[in-house]
Parts: sequence; C-alpha cells; structure tokens
Amino acid sequence: MRHRSIPGARGRVRPLTLLGDATLHAPCREVTSFGPELTALVEDLFATMYAARGVGLAANQVGEDLRVFVYDCPDDEDVRHLGHVVNPRLVSVDGVAVRGPEGCLSLPGLEAGTERYDEAVVEGFTVTGEPVTVRGTGFFARCLQHECDHLDGRLYVDRLPDRRRRRVLRRAARTEWGRRG
Repeated sequence: MRHRSIPGARGRVRPLTLLGDATLHAPCREVTSFGPELTALVEDLFATMYAARGVGLAANQVGEDLRVFVYDCPDDEDVRHLGHVVNPRLVSVDGVAVRGPEGCLSLPGLEAGTERYDEAVVEGFTVTGEPVTVRGTGFFARCLQHECDHLDGRLYVDRLPDRRRRRVLRRAARTEWGRRG
C-alpha cells in the first residue's frame, strides 16, 4: 500500500517575513518552472505554517516573491481543507460580506475585524502543473482571499478603514518584533 507524504514532513521551517519587509508589499512573480525547487518550496511553506500554527501561508511570507500559497484550514462546518495553489487567481467572491477576526503570521499576535466575502473560488495549478480549482466558504473563503491578497502585495491591515488600520499599526509598533523592525 502506498502512503501519501504528510505535507511539510520533508520541508524546513523558514523564518517568517514580518510587517514592514518590502517583500510583503510587492506583487509576486508568476511561477514558470514546475520542478523540484517548487516542490521544496511548497514543503517548506507547509513546515513553516505548521510550526507557526497558521492555517495558510504565502511564499512572500518566507521571503520568496513567487505566486504560491499553502493552506490547512477549516470552513465554518469544521471541514478541513488541505492543499496548495501555484499561480492562483481569485476568480470569484460572492455571498455576504462578513466582518470577522483576521490575523496573519506576518503580524504575530495581532488581529482585527476585516471584511471578506463568505464564498471564494481560486484557480491555479499544483506543483506538477495540473490545473486546480479551490472553492471555499466561511472561514476557508476568508483564508483563500487573505492568501491571494498576500501574493498581490497586500496585507489584511490594508483593507481596514484608516482609523482601525492606524490602531493595529500602533499596536504592531509596540510589539517586540515591531520594535526590532
């Protein structure tokens, strides 16, 4: 019997890119080579996401400006969604816009009520270049939108109204990691 690899089991944990790093604020490049380096990056993303106790992680959050993200995220019915998308495109958001708590591994320990649609569809490819479509609802839809934003150079704080955004940024400046940056 053949066993599937556990995502991240062969990956290495990389340092997270934190708020203020230029890599987080620039659109990422399309992936053009589907080979062992891409597979290793996806494994590293899973390993890093699990080590940080996240539900999603984009490549620029480990300093790679490539359009790739991974996820291991439940939806609102507690159904687990596990996978990765290379060169993702957010092709549809629908449903109700819901303001809910949102955090980010690049802003550790902080969160803010962020408005997102409760349905999302992302199209892209697997590490082997096979087309993939991922549909999410509820919390998983929020995750898909969040990770696509990362690859476009946006953070959830960029979606906040000015006053709330300034409040989160002031809190970030008071954190240990914010004072270092």
